[in-house]
Amino acid sequence: MRSKTQTDGAARIGIHKVASHARVSIATVSRTINHVPTVNPVLAARVWKSVAELNYVPNTQARALVSGKSKLFGLIISEITNPFFPELIQEFERAAVARGYEILIGSTNYEPEKMELCARRMLERNVDGVAIMTFGFEESLLDRFAGEDIPVVFIDVTPRHPRSSNLQVDYRAGIYEGVQHLAVLGHRKIGFISGPLRLGSAETRKLAFLDCLRCAGIKPQSAWLVEGDHTLDGGRDAMQRILQLPEWPTAIMCSNDMTAIGVQHALFEADLKVPADFSLIGFDDIHLAEYTIPPLTTVRMSCKDLAQGAVTSLLANMESTQSRFETRSKINTRLIVRQTTGLPKMSSAI
Repeated sequence: MRSKTQTDGAARIGIHKVASHARVSIATVSRTINHVPTVNPVLAARVWKSVAELNYVPNTQARALVSGKSKLFGLIISEITNPFFPELIQEFERAAVARGYEILIGSTNYEPEKMELCARRMLERNVDGVAIMTFGFEESLLDRFAGEDIPVVFIDVTPRHPRSSNLQVDYRAGIYEGVQHLAVLGHRKIGFISGPLRLGSAETRKLAFLDCLRCAGIKPQSAWLVEGDHTLDGGRDAMQRILQLPEWPTAIMCSNDMTAIGVQHALFEADLKVPADFSLIGFDDIHLAEYTIPPLTTVRMSCKDLAQGAVTSLLANMESTQSRFETRSKINTRLIVRQTTGLPKMSSAI
């Protein structure tokens, strides 16, 4: 068993000690830990054995100075309090680390000052690429990074700069499945609680819902189209406004899961039940959606797909020998049926 002193000392071991222990050159150690494929496998095995035995930790900052690359990706999100984004951070970090990159996280909370601070921090740290995963077109951020020739990937907007790429979410596919699911159950009175419509993604989800209603032969009712803010409180408040109307829908679709969970709370406070009184569908499929009571039917937008698509796009733009516009990567959505949808109340009573 190693003592604390030995452990502390091992953390200070340099590449020279590893080379001596493995009986190889310093260059061989360097090439091995940087995963250069031409290293002799026998020598590489000796290096990795020494790295493990000595508990050697490479100095990534020193390696960055030599290579000119920080091995650091920036990730900008909009709202850390929404569980969707911590799940996205986790998947992005997993995908980045698997490719030898660390991540630097910034949260804007939709505030211009915080957007600028995020950009400044990432430029100061010399990030190799940035994923702007705010679901709103942050043009100022894109221009800042484009001016420094830093690859950028973002969501839902056509690339406007070389070395920028786009993840195009197919909102309509999952929303269409949700509307069809409700229609098959017998619902014809379906409301929608959107996110803040100043965000492009929220507007896109609402337009997709309206188009899907028309495809199902259902006429949208403007009173049942309520703007929320993608938060729990926003969902609760939006549902309370609907409950004040003289006529209610029998089903509600929401622009995200946090809104839907807020709707559940409002219905609980009004002594109404899901799905007996209202059917309910969310969007995102955050982990918490499985554990609401009852478990939430929702449209899944995979954080894993988003993260892997973002990291892959950044690497492709970094490795390109010339500035170019990256083609869009499609992110699929699909309905996950759980227990918050059922027959309309009048139908169930027949």
